[in-house]
Amino acid sequence: MQTVDRVAASAGAQEGRLRFVLINLAFAQLTLGVVLAIAPGFFFDTIADYGTQNDHFLRDISTFYLAFGVVLLAALERVSWRVPLLAFGALQYGLHTLNHLLDIGEADPGWLGPFNFISLLLLTAGFVYALRISARP
Repeated sequence: MQTVDRVAASAGAQEGRLRFVLINLAFAQLTLGVVLAIAPGFFFDTIADYGTQNDHFLRDISTFYLAFGVVLLAALERVSWRVPLLAFGALQYGLHTLNHLLDIGEADPGWLGPFNFISLLLLTAGFVYALRISARP
């Protein structure tokens, strides 16, 4: 009986950690989406100065982040959505991180390239971590 209780407690703790990570990943997506949608110039100047600014394109990108944030929140209740969404997020952020590594010296100011790379690497790790928990039986 104690083993069953330990397994149930462990599963509950994992679900709690997973929900925490999902909420934070969703919040990150929604925050990026809102900033891109309402203040593309601020986003460009503060986070993404990699050449020429295009507000329309930045607002287009905001739609991805907003939609992704919403479906990540939905995955809190729709358990069957978790693994596909988290796998997609891990792949997308992994590729996004690689792209920033390739352009690490192109940002203005110069510190922004390494900062963005590390930030994206941490988000990728969050998706991978949540995916590993979600994929367990």
